[in-house]
Amino acid sequence: MRKLKDKVAVITGGTSGMALATAKLFVEEGAFVIITGRRKEQLDAAVKAIGKNVTGVQGDASNLADLDRLYETVEKENVRIDVLFASAGTGELAPIGSITEEQFDKTFGLNVRGTLFTVQKALPLFSDGGSIIMNGSMASVKGFPALSVYNSSKAALRSFARTWTLDLKERNIRVNVLSPGTIDTQMLKGRPKEAVDFFVSQIPRGTMGRPEEIAAAALFLASSDSSFVTGIELFVDGGVAQI
Repeated sequence: MRKLKDKVAVITGGTSGMALATAKLFVEEGAFVIITGRRKEQLDAAVKAIGKNVTGVQGDASNLADLDRLYETVEKENVRIDVLFASAGTGELAPIGSITEEQFDKTFGLNVRGTLFTVQKALPLFSDGGSIIMNGSMASVKGFPALSVYNSSKAALRSFARTWTLDLKERNIRVNVLSPGTIDTQMLKGRPKEAVDFFVSQIPRGTMGRPEEIAAAALFLASSDSSFVTGIELFVDGGVAQI
């Protein structure tokens, strides 16, 4: 029995890496998936890679008008949302003393403001008993240097999960944070080698995670396998945040 048979899932920022791997797995497990991405060419490529039971909606999760268009598309499909993976996020190195307003607004605008309104605007279309997953980071509990803005933006999601679990308890909607560690994705290609080497050196397993490992954890949180799991932050980081 496929774990998401006949379910509808929305995944923001679903055109690459962990989110794309999650979209593929959700479809394999029986879901119809709606993904978003800012760049049309990349979005079209992701839809093609997923292959079936998928719709792509171009948009930026930090733009409220784009979020409205996303959910208008859901309404036109005449479906209810069973799973929401608010995955879109961003971050960049900036030590205290050099942080700019633009850097702060960009990071909090997508990671915090964007996530909040991605969830809030979905609620009128959301199935009671559904699952909301926010894409966090092990950075939420670590003091990685030059990442204070990013770290704190991900810590905010942990607070959202606690509060929204109570706000939505009458609808039996579960809210959890999935917090990856260092994952081998295209995003790392533009990072300084010394920074990547540092993060890998902190992993007890000794190797980076794979996008498919994050997808498997997202499937757990999306499915009935986690029916008694809500309000948590699930670290999928090879142990970095636990030691």
